[in-house]
Amino acid sequence: MLGDRSGERRRKMRELGLELWRDKAGFIGVVLITLLVLMAVFAPLLAPHDPTNQDLRARLRPPVWTEKGTAAHLLGTDHLGRDILSRVIYGARVSLLVGALVVIAAGGFGVIMGLLAGYFGGRIDTFIMRWIDTQIAFPGLLLALIILAVIGPSMATVIIVLSLNGWMVYGRMTRSSVLSVRRTQYVEAAEILGCGSGRVIFRHILPNLTSPLITLAILEFARIVLAEAALSFLGLGIQPPATSWGLDVATGKDYLFRAWWLVTIPGLAISVTVLAINLVASWMRLISDPQEREKQFARKAAIRKRKLDRKAALPKEGTV
Repeated sequence: MLGDRSGERRRKMRELGLELWRDKAGFIGVVLITLLVLMAVFAPLLAPHDPTNQDLRARLRPPVWTEKGTAAHLLGTDHLGRDILSRVIYGARVSLLVGALVVIAAGGFGVIMGLLAGYFGGRIDTFIMRWIDTQIAFPGLLLALIILAVIGPSMATVIIVLSLNGWMVYGRMTRSSVLSVRRTQYVEAAEILGCGSGRVIFRHILPNLTSPLITLAILEFARIVLAEAALSFLGLGIQPPATSWGLDVATGKDYLFRAWWLVTIPGLAISVTVLAINLVASWMRLISDPQEREKQFARKAAIRKRKLDRKAALPKEGTV
């Protein structure tokens, strides 16, 4: 029994790997995300310098491939002589950690609210949806300023602010998905057999919402990375001496025309991270949604048919 299960699991993993290899964009996204995660986990081993160490004698050194660059600082240094490569490596920790924690917190709360609203309906649905509408109408930046004034800027504050501003999209999407499956036969059968509301919601409805929720969570992860960088750039997020890509862009903007690498390199790190996450989200949506798989199969079949038709229309060799 265990051997059959392990064999089935290996077969599914092999099929998943083949699907990923066929989708080159998704494969590139997964490789980039894997490299970013490894870079964040092993930052102390990969970073050549402490990201907070200052050396004013080496301030504003350009990257190694330029005329005045040195191998001691491959991506150059900032206005305080801090190594840019080390700060980019440690900055990945902040972006990925904040993104993961916000997705878990906002996603967990939003999904629960959406499940309750969609399944029970009535006053519960009305209360939750009006709550969502009210919070969406409330300016997110104003909410961030209020929380920052009470708690003070820090990584914990960024996580709280982004979670409070991000759970509504999970709630709305979950509610709409629950409404579409609420009256399906398998849900009604579970209710007729005497299953409680909690069992019906978490054992029969929630597993069928996995595909859209995973795709949404990945896309929201990309949005959170950008939002954290924006808050840090505005001085409302990660504070010195901690390191963050958005904070590095903010400190380097005053030297944009003298030291372009201070803004360009952390900006590229943000762009590559968001691009990789979006590529993975597109691939996840494709493999987890049967309708999307059917559309892709139909497109490939149509392309093959057109190629065969063109080949058949060509004059055969030896004919006039």
